Amino acid sequence: MPWKAAAGVAVKKRAVHLRISLFLVFTCACCLLLPAFGQNQQGPKKKVPTKEEQRNPQPKTFRVPVNIVLVAATVVDPYNRLVTGLERDNFQIVEDGVEQEVEYFSGEDVPVSIGVIFDMSGSMSDKVNKARQSAMQFFRTANPQDEFFLVSFNDRAELVSHFTSSVEDLQTRLMYTTAHGRTALLDAVYLGLSQMKNAHNSKRALLIISDGGDNHSRYSETDVRNFVKEADVQIYAMGIYEQIGYRATQEEQEGPSMLSELSNLTGGRVFNVDNISELPDIATKIGMELRNQYVLGYH
Repeated sequence: MPWKAAAGVAVKKRAVHLRISLFLVFTCACCLLLPAFGQNQQGPKKKVPTKEEQRNPQPKTFRVPVNIVLVAATVVDPYNRLVTGLERDNFQIVEDGVEQEVEYFSGEDVPVSIGVIFDMSGSMSDKVNKARQSAMQFFRTANPQDEFFLVSFNDRAELVSHFTSSVEDLQTRLMYTTAHGRTALLDAVYLGLSQMKNAHNSKRALLIISDGGDNHSRYSETDVRNFVKEADVQIYAMGIYEQIGYRATQEEQEGPSMLSELSNLTGGRVFNVDNISELPDIATKIGMELRNQYVLGYH
């Protein structure tokens, strides 16, 4: 009997040990399965970006269908005088050899949002007074609904004035600028195009007053050229080349072609100024041209 009793106790102990072992195995299995179960319930774990991906994030791409294309057109006669009073039937739009139906037409003087990009670098020191006069003359051609902002540049581009309809305020700000330093023209154009995102009018333009040289920009010509193509902003320029001669720097020599390229990309124009006394008259001409354009639209 004692042996049987002892054997019975031993059997019970082994059963208890077996139950405890099975419980521990079950518990461990649950601990391993629960996180996986939780992940399935919460969705896949987000990928943590690498340090390289954090330093060079990939830009997001958005695609938006374009339903209508707007084309601004300036018409001049053989003497370069503006032609006004034309009608829809006087225009024809051809894309890739196929004539397009003109769905929208306007020849009215509509409000314009304009950014003036003003060169205050050292190379403009002997031209800056006439350049100021030309800018002020341009402001005088404004309509009450027009709005302007002002960017000046030398070593760096600076937003001198946000959009405003106060021509007097812009003139005052221009008077307190002095010409010195190097030339960051491309940075100034880039800043002007960025500021144009705050414009209230659908018709938008930049006016560059500069000798066209650039020797201190962070942005490259390619950067600005790509931005110009996307911005839907016409660029006009008054290129002041009176002092350019055989001693001109490389950036001064390349200035005229740079301004011409930026203007041509947008349907604007560049006016080459050989005599700075012509600046105010040219500013008036640009103002009149901006306000006597035809706008045509097609799908």
